[in-house]
Amino acid sequence: MRRILVLGLGLAVGLWGLAVEVLFFYDEGCPYCKEVWGFLNELQARGLAFALKTYEVRKPENWQLLYRLLAVYGAEVGPVPLIFVGDVAIVHDTFYGLGPRPQKYVGLAHQLALEEVIRRAVAEGAPSPLSRLPPTATTAVLFLPPGETPEALFYAALGAQLVAEFPALSLQVLDPTTAEGRDRFEKVARLYGVRGEPPALFVGDLALLGGKLYPLRKDPLPYPSAEGERALREGIAKALAERAPSPLERLALREKLTLGAVVAGAALDSVNPCDLAVLVLLLGTLLVVGKRTKVLWAGLAFAAGVFVTYYLTGFVLYSLLGITVGARSFRAPFIYAVSSLAILVGLWEMKDLLWYGKWFSIEVPESWKPSVKRITAKAISIPGAFVVGLIDALFLAPCTSGPYLVILTLLSQTTTRLQGALWLLLYNFIFILPMVAVAVLVHLGLTTTARAERWRQARLGWLHFSTGLVMVLLGVGMIVGTSLGYL
Repeated sequence: MRRILVLGLGLAVGLWGLAVEVLFFYDEGCPYCKEVWGFLNELQARGLAFALKTYEVRKPENWQLLYRLLAVYGAEVGPVPLIFVGDVAIVHDTFYGLGPRPQKYVGLAHQLALEEVIRRAVAEGAPSPLSRLPPTATTAVLFLPPGETPEALFYAALGAQLVAEFPALSLQVLDPTTAEGRDRFEKVARLYGVRGEPPALFVGDLALLGGKLYPLRKDPLPYPSAEGERALREGIAKALAERAPSPLERLALREKLTLGAVVAGAALDSVNPCDLAVLVLLLGTLLVVGKRTKVLWAGLAFAAGVFVTYYLTGFVLYSLLGITVGARSFRAPFIYAVSSLAILVGLWEMKDLLWYGKWFSIEVPESWKPSVKRITAKAISIPGAFVVGLIDALFLAPCTSGPYLVILTLLSQTTTRLQGALWLLLYNFIFILPMVAVAVLVHLGLTTTARAERWRQARLGWLHFSTGLVMVLLGVGMIVGTSLGYL
């Protein structure tokens, strides 16, 4: 009676779409795999209700799953096919889980034993073998080129060994020969502060490539070596215990933070008192000499000059920072130093909200203002306005480049060269928008240069405060991001 009830329960489970799962790992070129697969299909045709899930073992995502299953079932790796159902793992002709020791069955005995194992699992409503896997605590990323080079085979075997040794470790395999895979590899390598070519493995705070293991803020270790093996296992165990985000999750968050920092930094940096002061002088000069029709084009030319100078100098600094700060051991101290300086300068800028003009303010020095007026007085043509923009961006850099330097440092450590060039285009486009807006408003007669200057003078304290605030936020954000491993 009890057996009938169990069989009835198993049938009900199958009818409700919760059929027992049989996981079948095979190789396309394996004749025995086809034979066993055919037998499983025959069992289904005879009415045995189970779901057959097939996995080709040559796919990296499948063999990493296979090694995790072998670990939780306590089975040893062996020839294909490999089958997991209920409490039993079958490696070719060896059955694990039927008794205290593995048992071997061949030929007809193998088929009968396999059928009995599946029937028992169906009768008991056994859960999926996948449910035996522990929840993934962290994910390693393996960049593995196609082919069977010795180095690729070594990394493939290492990945399989690690997921078997650490069942809570998931492994994501990417092909670095594709456009997307190459982009991911370059960005992750920059994130970890390492250089080299794939294959490469990234997990927790560790990077492994080029025969070296790179622990966080420590000297690289040769790999394979006893010291390197120990450091790798310890690093993975730490990442699992801390449930560290995967390298790709860290990269995604880093890119979001970078975009937000670029947009916010450029927006607040754009409303700076120095460049606006020079622009107002320039437009006022044009109005005085009766060249109102040139106001718009002169304002755009001035903004273009500022844009060109800032972009070119920014890209040069960005490239130099990417080279000099790229070393894994030097990057964190440099970022901490720049971030701390940004916080100090930002706090000093913020004091102008309450004590503007006391001690000194970060803006155009008083001694420079007569020279600035003389230069703008001569710039009554569109090319002249462009030249004034170039000169303004060069000589007033101390007034306007604080947030820019922080952003350049951030971009140098978070972007590829092409992406960095695009981010700088976005930053500088946002930076010149207020200049364009002032030129358009004056041209349309919606405001005057005198009114614009009064607006600027009345809000100098708030302008300095805004610039200082963004520098403090960027500095704190970069320190936190570096401490958490996102920069």
